[in-house]
Amino acid sequence: MYIMITIGYNFYMEQSHGLCYFFISFNLNSCDPKMNLTKKTILLVEDDIRLSDLVKEYLEKQDYVITVEHHGDEAVERILKEQPDLVILDLMLPGKDGLSVCRDVRASYTGPILILTAREDDMDQVAGLELGADDYVKKPVEPRVLLARIRALFRRTAAAEAVAANDTELKTKLSFGGLSVDYKSRNVTLDNEPVDLSTTEFDLLWLMASQSGEILDREFIYQQVKGIEYDGIDRSIDVAISRLRKKLHDNSEHPFRIKTVWGSGYLFVEDAWS
Repeated sequence: MYIMITIGYNFYMEQSHGLCYFFISFNLNSCDPKMNLTKKTILLVEDDIRLSDLVKEYLEKQDYVITVEHHGDEAVERILKEQPDLVILDLMLPGKDGLSVCRDVRASYTGPILILTAREDDMDQVAGLELGADDYVKKPVEPRVLLARIRALFRRTAAAEAVAANDTELKTKLSFGGLSVDYKSRNVTLDNEPVDLSTTEFDLLWLMASQSGEILDREFIYQQVKGIEYDGIDRSIDVAISRLRKKLHDNSEHPFRIKTVWGSGYLFVEDAWS
């Protein structure tokens, strides 16, 4: 195999619309097209052209294939048609806002969605997670932080694929009364009716159902589902639990299927699904 290596030297110290650069990087690029087949694809939906160029340039140096869309209404069609491995989605977009984009694609797009926005309102974070986003990062964000979140989402995806590939060794179907969870197909049914779940919701349900009868604390759940250490502040797991309860017909005020054990964590009740 013939490989050409190009070494490029870049030095940045710049802040532009929420992205801070201060690093030295070296690029290794192969001219062999076969080496690009395993690269992860990311669709960046961001209307700030300067910022999208900076993010694209940085992530391409990390060996990702980046495409960019500046309009929300066109982003929906592209996400559903291209099915990228991951979507980075801004909230304030022309044509259609990011929350609407997330809502419109979530049922048919199974990849992770990472919201990146300058909005400070926590309600936007809650709304994004409620609509099926898998993670939420506020601007300004350091490139290394953004990269760490992306890698964590891809680790979760890889773990799911590993389980599906080894279904002869690992149990990939769980049933509790009227609830059925299939890890290989990532399908969930309740009383023979399909339940649409986001990536985070499914991973959370599988984690809890596979350890039914055990109390799982927030720190453990966060690390297992998101792949990073819990920062003590993020409430995305609590939001996902709330969404799961609603979709699984649990009682939001007095849950009996996914219980909150105050001061300890959450409990999946295995005999509450008849």
